[in-house]
Amino acid sequence: MAASRRLRVETQSRTQFVPLAARIRAEAGALLSGDGLLHVSVPHTTAGVCVNEGYDPDVMADVGRVLERLVPWKADYRHAEGNSAAHVKTILVGSSVSLPVRGGAIELGQWQEIFLCEFDGPRSRTVIVTMAASP
Repeated sequence: MAASRRLRVETQSRTQFVPLAARIRAEAGALLSGDGLLHVSVPHTTAGVCVNEGYDPDVMADVGRVLERLVPWKADYRHAEGNSAAHVKTILVGSSVSLPVRGGAIELGQWQEIFLCEFDGPRSRTVIVTMAASP
């Protein structure tokens, strides 16, 4: 049996990494019961989801700088909207993650955090949180 919840996230800048774990626990915590699999996804082509270090904010700042070097905002892109770099970065990062849940708790490592990865902000984004319980 699976249950899901949608969260709205307002981003403030073109590139931003928004921590989600605490918010998922607070707003979708009722989904987290027993054991199972938590799936976090975004229905957007210019935003993604990842799991990485959440303790030191310099880590995600470094990730943002590396992605900008790899996929600069201004380049020889053909897409008329002017946000091709955001689309490419989303392909590299991915639009979803799945995490184990045990005893109603998301099994993240000590330093791990779930991030919404904004590449074309500021915008209002939707994060879909789905819990599939183990039989």
